[in-house]
Amino acid sequence: MTDNYRGSGDADSTQQHPTQGFQGPAYPPPPSYGPAYSATPAPGPAATAAGPYPHGAHASGGTARRAKAPVALLAAVALAAAVVGGGSAALIGAYTGNGNGVGNGGTAVHGTTVSQSSTGTVAGVAQSVSPAIVEINAASNSGESTGSGVIITSDGEIVTNNHVVAGASSVKVQLSTGKTYTAKVVGTDPDKDLALIELEGASGLKTASLGDSGQVKVGDEVVAIGSPEGLTGTVTSGIISALNRDVTVAKDQDQGQQQQQGGNGGGNWPFEFGGQQFNGDTGSSKTTYKALQTDASLNPGNSGGALINMNGQIIGINSAMYAPSSSSSMGGSSAGSVGLGFAIPINTVKADLSALRSGGTG
Repeated sequence: MTDNYRGSGDADSTQQHPTQGFQGPAYPPPPSYGPAYSATPAPGPAATAAGPYPHGAHASGGTARRAKAPVALLAAVALAAAVVGGGSAALIGAYTGNGNGVGNGGTAVHGTTVSQSSTGTVAGVAQSVSPAIVEINAASNSGESTGSGVIITSDGEIVTNNHVVAGASSVKVQLSTGKTYTAKVVGTDPDKDLALIELEGASGLKTASLGDSGQVKVGDEVVAIGSPEGLTGTVTSGIISALNRDVTVAKDQDQGQQQQQGGNGGGNWPFEFGGQQFNGDTGSSKTTYKALQTDASLNPGNSGGALINMNGQIIGINSAMYAPSSSSSMGGSSAGSVGLGFAIPINTVKADLSALRSGGTG
């Protein structure tokens, strides 16, 4: 028999258990509550006794009724404690974090209801990482090119693409603050399309936190920051569309620069993907690397910039993007990003840093 819910317990105030067989002092007294079935109370003096619960028949029922107030009070106290605790957690998170979630030894804060300056939102990531992203202007005998870079040391070491600075006779770097430095090329690796440059006379710069591209999954949200078309500090967002894409780029700096600075590439470095050439002819000297694919908008000038996870960590260096008109032999400027971009995994960069600091392979 299932128990039925009784709102007040008063309906059973005079119910008695039917007895069978022997009845005497040893017979167990009836419980203080009636049976689960409903019965009509018999009239009698008990119903008109001075107390509403004669002979203690409803002692436990009364106790249960009186206990509701303390239970409600405890529930209210628990709720208040939860609210205060949540506020304390937010305050602790706000005052113990480093305010940006990235940088040297920085720890990202997850799942807290704090301001947008924290990690976990596009606005938060942009605010934290943008100071570590720069615009690079390189001049060579072929002309000038614009790209982006990522500051990795406070004294001005910057990672970028080889094709951004290939063959450059002079390199100028503009920080997010607008301050400009002259830079020198420390080392290049055309096989991986990577380069390391260093600012002259810089110190105390904001640095980026390098993540682990081996932990990246398809569908992860990402943010891209760079200087497309010279628009410094442009922020776009998207997801990781695929992993380990084979991307082939030109190694010959003259071939690449010619396409990038006014050839059929419309300002993009030529590359191959899926057996097709984009942004012009990659030439005979080329290299293939494994890349992250993203639908975050990348445009000319994003090369060398950062692809960032939602913890504010760099997971890739943006290197190539597909613009529809650039695959045409008609020439002219590209139509812009169509959500097909590629980035060199940051683990590839970290493995190559020592060689780049020693001059690289290019």
